[in-house]
Amino acid sequence: MRFMVMIKANNDTENGVMPDEKLLADMGKFNEELVKAGIMQAGEGLHPSSKAARVRFDGAKRSVEHGPFPMKEVYCGFWIWKVKSLDEAIEWLKKCPNPTGAEAEIELRQVFEAEEFGAEFTPELREQEERLRAQIEKQQKAS
Repeated sequence: MRFMVMIKANNDTENGVMPDEKLLADMGKFNEELVKAGIMQAGEGLHPSSKAARVRFDGAKRSVEHGPFPMKEVYCGFWIWKVKSLDEAIEWLKKCPNPTGAEAEIELRQVFEAEEFGAEFTPELREQEERLRAQIEKQQKAS
């Protein structure tokens, strides 16, 4: 099972304060452990929400809202982890350095897998999904 591990933003991250060298080194070491264990599939830091936009959908209508957004609604980074269970993800997360160096909160959300969508996810749609994933992987290797 896969999880999106989302680091909540705080005042520092929303004001563009970059992590110091020690935190970068500690997070690098933690990321190495995750990669060696075969857990980390992706991970990135995010710019402040002042550089973000949201597109709202209402039927066929689209509207754009530019940041900044309320602190409780934004994240400053994420990982994608592949683990055996939520408990395993929690155990790994407990080993994580404090990601902001201050008060921090990290949310774990399970990612849907193809088989969880049921009969609506037809063989044709599954084939399309597999083809797209293969194409993405090929593009990533080429760049």
